[in-house]
Amino acid sequence: MQNFTLSMPTKIFFGKSQLDVLGEQIKKHSGSKVLICYGSNRIKEDGLLDTIINLLNESNITYSELSGIQPNPRITSVREGIKIGRDNDVDFILAVGGGSIIDCAKTIAAGFFYDGDPWDFFTDKAKVKDTLPVAAILTLAATGSEMNGNAVITNMETVSKKALRTSRITPVFSILDPEHTFTVPKYHTAAGTADIMSHVFEQYFSTSEDIYLQTKLCEAILKTAIKYGPIAMNEPENYEARANLLFAGTLALNDLISFGLDGDWSVHIIEHAVSAISDLTHGTGLAILTPPWMKHVLDENNAEKFYNLAVNVFNITPGDDKLEIAEKGIDELQKFFTSLEIPAKLSEVGIKEEQLDEIAKIAVPSEPIGSFKELNYNDVLEILKTTF
Repeated sequence: MQNFTLSMPTKIFFGKSQLDVLGEQIKKHSGSKVLICYGSNRIKEDGLLDTIINLLNESNITYSELSGIQPNPRITSVREGIKIGRDNDVDFILAVGGGSIIDCAKTIAAGFFYDGDPWDFFTDKAKVKDTLPVAAILTLAATGSEMNGNAVITNMETVSKKALRTSRITPVFSILDPEHTFTVPKYHTAAGTADIMSHVFEQYFSTSEDIYLQTKLCEAILKTAIKYGPIAMNEPENYEARANLLFAGTLALNDLISFGLDGDWSVHIIEHAVSAISDLTHGTGLAILTPPWMKHVLDENNAEKFYNLAVNVFNITPGDDKLEIAEKGIDELQKFFTSLEIPAKLSEVGIKEEQLDEIAKIAVPSEPIGSFKELNYNDVLEILKTTF
């Protein structure tokens, strides 16, 4: 196990009626003028936005709004949010939604005091220094952005989707009430479940040694997603299912299972290239790409890891032929994603075969990607071709 420094500064308020702490917590971080960031009208229709505004009013906290943030959030929304925030002299950013909203809010917080363009943070032209405090009210189990220092933003002008990672944009607090996820549609519940599982896979498939504990934590989160994802889809107001799925999403990417190991992240890199040119839902893209990636990298040298996945997570009967059992596990994963009504092929979601070369070049512009098994341009292109 590698050395690591453990710091998890986000305060999590989990469960029913936790929204009541909102005003107190914002004021604890010297907030008095808040920029509320959100996307669709769902939080208006289910009354959540009105509740938030009432709580802010009761605490004498003024607010402005940035609405219409899209999935695969755009750098244009970040720029608009920074302008609104500066025009209203805000001192706190509040994200209400899923990972896309939170990522946009984080980047607004990072860019608020920066004189240049916030896209500079994603191209290594600038480093994040001073930021506004940011908090999240989570309405979707998926990305784990509510408890980490990551943000992924899309630039449609340059056809690129890039990640920013810095502890400076980690939320100071997040409110996770499973009831706020009751109205999530089946499609997004399924995609969120796949997103959670993909985050775990990226850390589970590690070449680091002596990571027994991290491996078992990964398997527990995977089994939780497999158990409760389908229930949440078919029983949207099942509190137990929504609660377990919501917390699984947080644990999958709050660094807990990544301490002491090297993750892979090649599937995410490929998916970012796919959604940069297609605007595909992130979790859907990950679900499509993960089984082909597994089949491509599986060999006799790493079969043990896939064997353990098959036996410990998908309950495949143990056997002597580790490669055979490993392949059965990958097939079970594909069956699970299919049971969630997620497409199995990029050809089913509007990607054209002639776009595969461009996607591979975006994913691997120069150096190979991945650490579990390095992938070059030809590897990525071969993986993409199996999705047609």
